[in-house]
Amino acid sequence: MATRLVQINMKARDDSELGRFWAEVLGWGIDSEEPGVTNLEPLGFAYPDPVAVVIDIAASREPKTVKNRVHLDLATTSKAHQAELVERLKGLGATLADVGQGDVPWTVMADPEGNEFCVLEPRPVYRDTGRIAAVVVDCADPRRMARFWDEAMDWTLHEVTDDYATMRSAKGVGPYLEFVRTSDTKSVWNRVHLDIRPYPGDDPDAEAARLRALGATDPDIDQSAIPWTVLVDPEGNEFCLLTPR
Repeated sequence: MATRLVQINMKARDDSELGRFWAEVLGWGIDSEEPGVTNLEPLGFAYPDPVAVVIDIAASREPKTVKNRVHLDLATTSKAHQAELVERLKGLGATLADVGQGDVPWTVMADPEGNEFCVLEPRPVYRDTGRIAAVVVDCADPRRMARFWDEAMDWTLHEVTDDYATMRSAKGVGPYLEFVRTSDTKSVWNRVHLDIRPYPGDDPDAEAARLRALGATDPDIDQSAIPWTVLVDPEGNEFCLLTPR
């Protein structure tokens, strides 16, 4: 059995408005499976496909109070492209953000609801990822996180150090999933989290049990009304195990 990363879930006060922003940023299409949920994916995309990790934005009354532990990095092809993209994003409602990054070659920004993201300087490693270069998770121990997620998913682990770990779909397409060491500690429910999905024919209960054996735990919430399973990774980050597809 195995899973793969299929989507990112964002909480938002206004899922429609935030969806329109990210659709403009990425050049993706907009859909909605139900009121309060806005779905974004590339035009012509057949879900699920590792060529893209799509975005689901869900309405939530909870305010954003701390820096997100999960964020997106956007790829660029040149310094001029990076500068042009930053200016375009400002026009769409994004703002520059200071998260203590200091003098770095990438630009840290925040979307209209304050969610941090980065516009990277051109890097050869991201030349074929699409508009999202990476999904980045802050953590205390990248090695520990890499061990867990390497076993949890069938993605390929590319690099692991004390400060950084990266993995990508085994098919070598789509964005990277990266774990970056930070001194920040998790204090609230994550407003941005990972959604993983088993393959057709897999037993979701058995898959949940396998993830628990790897170190995932169950949050203290009522899950009786949802068809998916909410779990917590070894550093306390919530993620959802969706039904096989």
